[in-house]
Amino acid sequence: MQPSREEERAVQDALHIEIPTREEMQEIESSSRLYREEETLVLTANFLYGVETGEFSSTPISFVLSGNSLVTVRYATPKAFPVFAARCAKSPALLMSGDAVMLHLFEQIVDRLADILERIGADMDRASQGAFRRGKPGEVTLGQNDLKEVLLTLGQVGEVTTRASETLLGLNRILTFVGAEKGMAIRKENQGAIKTLVRDVRSLVEHANFLNNKATFLLDAVLGIINVEQTNIIKTFTVVSVALMPPTLIASIYGMNFQHMPELESVIGYPVALLLMVATAVVPVWWFKRKGWL
Repeated sequence: MQPSREEERAVQDALHIEIPTREEMQEIESSSRLYREEETLVLTANFLYGVETGEFSSTPISFVLSGNSLVTVRYATPKAFPVFAARCAKSPALLMSGDAVMLHLFEQIVDRLADILERIGADMDRASQGAFRRGKPGEVTLGQNDLKEVLLTLGQVGEVTTRASETLLGLNRILTFVGAEKGMAIRKENQGAIKTLVRDVRSLVEHANFLNNKATFLLDAVLGIINVEQTNIIKTFTVVSVALMPPTLIASIYGMNFQHMPELESVIGYPVALLLMVATAVVPVWWFKRKGWL
């Protein structure tokens, strides 16, 4: 965990293996993440962490498997690691060999990702119910705060599912690489565990893709609702503007200071002008309602 250069050299000297540096762990090409050096396997992938605190991210973790020894190199700790350590304290049989420890740790990581995706699915269902909550028939009752909360939830859901998918794809590459190895790094009795893990990982990848697609659909739906709300607001301003244009024109005409304006000398000129302004404001509103635009 966050090894110094001296600690890396001490492990290398003790086990006669090469420990990848942090810069090497961040390489994205497959040949730098999955390779074999004589009888030593070096496996690196990005893993999701920090979901519990809300400050989630991904961190590269390397697994160096050599003989009966397993070294993990990491600079952040996903929750699966301390959970697996607690399991090992209760069940020492999990520590029979290095490859068994690695595969059991992968199982714990997969179980943890399954729990995360299950929780994300529940959050998405709540966001969906909030986005399509209705009051009266045909009336969507969503306030500005509701829309903001739904958008934030969908943003977090999309980010977590994307990073979970990245973790699952990395695990799938590791398991495929390890399953194809013909050396003694993985014992025969553990080959069945690899096949089970591959099936579990692929099923979770499909589920994560489903959640991503659902999040995209909900995001489009919420943005559509926001667009409808904005259209209604613009429509209201448009109707008000159109309704006030004729009265404003009439008031502007009779506000002129020409000397010869017969209506200004009429006793009923003022009330007639007021009635005319009211009539010209009501008629456009009536017309809009008749056309079904309001």
